[in-house]
Amino acid sequence: MAELKNLCIYCGSSSGGNPAYLAAAQVLGTAMGREKVRLVYGGGGVGMMGEIAHAVERAGGRVLGIIPDFLVMREHAMQGGREITVVADMHERKRAMFEHADAFVALPGGIGTLEEIVEQLAWLQLGRHKKPVLFANILGFWNPLLALLKHLGKEGYLYNGPGYLVAERIEDVLPKLRAALGSVSDAELHGEAAKVVAEEM
Repeated sequence: MAELKNLCIYCGSSSGGNPAYLAAAQVLGTAMGREKVRLVYGGGGVGMMGEIAHAVERAGGRVLGIIPDFLVMREHAMQGGREITVVADMHERKRAMFEHADAFVALPGGIGTLEEIVEQLAWLQLGRHKKPVLFANILGFWNPLLALLKHLGKEGYLYNGPGYLVAERIEDVLPKLRAALGSVSDAELHGEAAKVVAEEM
């Protein structure tokens, strides 16, 4: 059975329009820190990204930030004792995040967040990896996208079932991911197939 040791969080570099989103990031980050789940994220020090990274650290957890060099100044890359990897471009960033993660969660965010989580969902649909993909549906933030995904399934365009998880409460994120990983072996999670996917990204 695979364990949840490294969790990739996709989220906005801005705070968004509802304080509940930042509060959710704080709750999840605190839980991750206390339960020794390392955060893998985009490396920014502001907005949702900064909020969850600070929360993980305050709770005694570890953080790995992966950021392209052109975003280091714009997104105020986290400094200090954090583990920060600066890469050449967005493709290299996404590949590194995939390689280090056991699962993926989308918190509220914009186009970048949407693109990143949908790419992981596409690879999952195609059977290229078995890492859980979860939407943290804070106050129904992801409802429009979830409705579209249901529509795609109804029309026959989703393969292997829906393939994603949804948590309506932020407190349910880690339990849902652990339950999903209970049916996946460590070899399936990080074996040769996962390495091939990383090379293809």
